[in-house]
Amino acid sequence: MDDDIQTLLTTTRTWAIVGCSPDPARDSHRIAAMLQHRGFTIVPVNPRASEILGEPCYPTVADIPQELQVEVVDIFRRSEAAGAHVDEAIAIGAKGVWLQLGVVDLEAGKRARHAGLRVVMDRCPAIELPRLATG
Repeated sequence: MDDDIQTLLTTTRTWAIVGCSPDPARDSHRIAAMLQHRGFTIVPVNPRASEILGEPCYPTVADIPQELQVEVVDIFRRSEAAGAHVDEAIAIGAKGVWLQLGVVDLEAGKRARHAGLRVVMDRCPAIELPRLATG
């Protein structure tokens, strides 16, 4: 998994943040802001928001315009909801899926790997980026 972590954090730039909250106190908002600050293009996905962190927000991954070329689908949803978003990532041709801390769906991970995506599960980029820098 470390190879997947390193590859996704160093070779991709456009991340869809599924479950991104407009509330700055929420982890999904904080992580999206951190990625944005580090030069990543974030594409918030939340059916109840129109804009987050100055970026247009989309109701689903499938609604994101293809020209944005999402490379990673970062999932801030409960484990039981994550599989549907992994399937969306496969459908749009993403390079990887990132399931946040506490989000685990082994079957969805197998589907993603079988489709050629890199898979990171139960990890947080805010922890992994500094670890890569020192590592």
